[in-house]
Amino acid sequence: STRKIATNMSDQSQKRGAFIVFEGCDRAGKTTQCKQLVEQLTSAGYKAKFMNFPDRSTQYGQLIDRYLTRKDDIVDQGIHLLFTLNRWEMLCEMERQLKSGVTLIVDRYSFSGVAFSAAKGLDMEWCKAPEAGLLKPDLVILLTMTAEALAKRGGFGDERYEIPELQTKVMEKYMQLKDDRYWKVLSADKPFDELTKELYAIVLNVMDSSGERSLERLW
Repeated sequence: STRKIATNMSDQSQKRGAFIVFEGCDRAGKTTQCKQLVEQLTSAGYKAKFMNFPDRSTQYGQLIDRYLTRKDDIVDQGIHLLFTLNRWEMLCEMERQLKSGVTLIVDRYSFSGVAFSAAKGLDMEWCKAPEAGLLKPDLVILLTMTAEALAKRGGFGDERYEIPELQTKVMEKYMQLKDDRYWKVLSADKPFDELTKELYAIVLNVMDSSGERSLERLW
């Protein structure tokens, strides 16, 4: 029986982690839900890590932070490429974590970059091009809320992109990017714990189904 247990542990250690991305409008509760899920997964004995984009701690992330907090102005094409670069600089680390069996719960990814830039008027195919070759998530969860519900959320409007009209356009672009093969759309306009329970079940299912699969690339 000792050998059997060791074999099971060995099988488990060979499985890769799942790559799960949360998208949606600002202040829809993505960050809080991501952190809550990582906490629950870790408590249950799974290896899980929270990541978010933009990662404002990196060299390029600091430039993005200055733009988002309205300290600097950068042309739309330039800021789009900075957001993309911010993801590329984390690629090797993300691959390493996933291959070592860590599930990544990621708050925003390439889809945000494309949706926000396209909502500002840039060509969607141009926006997608520099993201091609980045890791493709096993699942994208798009959290939706009505504009009215979003406006009631605390802190909305603090940063550059938090304008209701832009957020509505962003959601339209998300719907164009949506791929039903690996996207789920869920309403975030419900009690927090109820949504967490729903998300936890979805995440466990994806972790189970993606462990044996090879990592794929975007677009």
